[in-house]
Amino acid sequence: MNPTPYVMSLEAGSYYFCACGRSANLPFCDGTHQGSGVEPFTVDIAEPKTVAICACHQSANRPFCDGTHKSLTAE
Repeated sequence: MNPTPYVMSLEAGSYYFCACGRSANLPFCDGTHQGSGVEPFTVDIAEPKTVAICACHQSANRPFCDGTHKSLTAE
């Protein structure tokens, strides 16, 4: 499986993206990480824009997609 990124338009503001993979509201953090030692990615968006959020958890630029999912093999 090589999940494609979450592509979305965001308004200016602060966003918290899941880093643990447990959120029921992916790609956003819902607090499920509490007690795990993993913290969400905090992103401040200065002006409205479209972003691609990594879904494969392999991007070197998390939480943003860097295209790594394209090179992953299906398992």
